[in-house]
This record gives sequence, C-alpha cells and structure tokens, in this order.
Amino acid sequence: MRVSRGERLANYAILIAFAVFALYPVLTIVVAALGPDDAAGGQVGGGVLGLHPENFAKAWQDGHFGSYLRTSVVVSATVVVISVTLSILSGFAFGTMRFPGSTVLFYVFLLGIMMPSEAVVVPLYFDLRTLGLTDTLWAVVLPQVAQSVAFGTFWMRAYFRTSSRSLVEAARLDGASTRRILWSVLVPLARPAIVTLTVLVFMWTWNEFLIPLVMVISESLRTAPLGLAFFQGQYTQGFTLLAAGACIVATPVVLLYLFLQRHFIAGMLEGAVRE
Repeated sequence: MRVSRGERLANYAILIAFAVFALYPVLTIVVAALGPDDAAGGQVGGGVLGLHPENFAKAWQDGHFGSYLRTSVVVSATVVVISVTLSILSGFAFGTMRFPGSTVLFYVFLLGIMMPSEAVVVPLYFDLRTLGLTDTLWAVVLPQVAQSVAFGTFWMRAYFRTSSRSLVEAARLDGASTRRILWSVLVPLARPAIVTLTVLVFMWTWNEFLIPLVMVISESLRTAPLGLAFFQGQYTQGFTLLAAGACIVATPVVLLYLFLQRHFIAGMLEGAVRE
C-alpha cells in the first residue's frame, strides 16, 4: 500500500507532537539542574553561557549520591540476575511442560502481578522482622525478586509456548537433555525477550521507593530514589540541586536503555504478537 506524502507528513507531525509532549518535563528538569542555585540566591559562580554544571558536583557531594547509587547498583544487579534466571526456568516449565496443577500454579504466579506492593508491604515487614532480615539488603532484594519473577514467568512462558517445536524435537533426537535444550537451543533464540525482561526488571527495581523506605533504616542501605527523597529538605531547600540529583539518579536507567535499545524494542515487538 502506497503512502502519500501528505499522510507521511501528518504521521511525522503527530509523532513530533507526542515526542515534545513526552520530553518536555524531562527537558524542564535538565534545564533547572543547569540553572543558578535558587536556594543560594543564584550565587553559584559564572558558568558558560549561563549554565552551571557545578550543580551536579554539589548535589553529588551534599546528597551522598555515591553511596546511594552503589547500593542501588548492588540491589538492582542482584534482583535482575536472580529474577531473570528464575523466570527463564519457570517460564520454560510452564511453557513446554504439562504436569498436575500447572495451570493452578501458573495463576498463583499471576497473583504477584495483580497484587500491589502497597497491599502487602506491612505484613511483609513483620515477616522479615521475625526472620531478622529488616534493615538489610535482603529485605530490599527478596520482595522485588518475588514481584519480578511473577511478571517474568508470564513473559517467558509466552515466548516458550510459541518457540519452534521442530528445533526442540531435533535436539531431542540428537540426544540433548532438557537442560541442554533450554540453555543451548532456546535461550540464545530468546535473547530479545530476555533483554527486554532485563531492562524492565532493572528499571522497576531501580525506581522502587516504597520497599526500601519501609524495610531499611540505615543511611548506608538507602537506594538512589530513597536518597533523593531525603536529599530534599535535609540537604537543600531549593529546586536546582534537587533537579540535579534527579538527573543523577535517572542517568543509569537512561544509559542502560540506550545501550540495549535495539534489543529492547525487538523484544517488545516480538512479545506483542505472543500470547
């Protein structure tokens, strides 16, 4: 079907309008972060062309973002590794195997997607306190692993259910074990789906605020979003340094998405046509 020039221009105009609508708040934060420090009466030094990149250094130092980012990296990496591995295993089991109670057990997994963390965070806190895990990294990691595995199981099951049966049968005829079929045949083909799951889990874990707020007390265990919340009011009363801190916190997620953008989009498009 041939698309006319007018239709193409209309499509570009609509896409540009939506892009501006989506990027305007982000650009507002970046511009504010490069402006004069409003809490200091605008006396932050010269700057090139009125820009003040030193705001980022001041926010980094005053807000202790180095410690917060290090904690977030450890938590996010741990949650991603455990969640993606367990999601691959459970998705493979539910997608390719039939065993008694598999349907009921799969719907139990889906409860993790439908249940908001706000509904379970209080009883979960008391459970973890009984086990002596509160105010530790595990108190932040384990609840987010459970939430991520629920979605990851659903995501990977959809992929494995539509995977090539001929490849699996050929591997079985060659004498490959179930473990070999999973890790040597299906997982390499599932790279776009796995990368998409990795980016989503990393983004959700990095931006999680409620669970670290409830589960940890020590400042050394605060994650970046939680540290940003304490940064406002405790270290600065102005908006400029807060905007700089927000940019610092958001940068790792943006860089990861840009680095894996091609695989992420491929996985999303592939998952859109799956069950």
